Amino acid sequence: MLETVEELSTRDQWSEAFPLMNQLRTDLTLETYIDLLQEMQKDGYKLCALYVQEKMVSLIGYSWRTNFYNKRHIFVYDLITDTSQRSGGYGEKLLKYIHEYAKENGAEYVALESGLQRKEAHRFYENKFEYDKWCYSFRKTLN
Repeated sequence: MLETVEELSTRDQWSEAFPLMNQLRTDLTLETYIDLLQEMQKDGYKLCALYVQEKMVSLIGYSWRTNFYNKRHIFVYDLITDTSQRSGGYGEKLLKYIHEYAKENGAEYVALESGLQRKEAHRFYENKFEYDKWCYSFRKTLN
């Protein structure tokens, strides 16, 4: 089975990825998604897809970050596998890909956030990959 990971860098590739990203980020329209992606790219965001037999099955969005508590690290913003392809190990393959890339390029950590309601994802990160649940993330809506 032919599997490849490819960084998506063109508007056509981003548009192809939108239906898959929209399964995770359900509030986005194609226009908002493209606008935000262009802005995020300026800040170092990269979006990669896992293709199986030339069909996009999974996405991972990440960027390099440096701060006092995680040092130089990769932050994963988005990890999604098409609902029709779940449990095929594709999310695992993309996360392993990012772990190797991070290690090869001097990262101390790979960090991510996951919504409180996503209990199965938490088990995946904690049990399969031994991620530590070590903080809460907070945000305030500004009116």
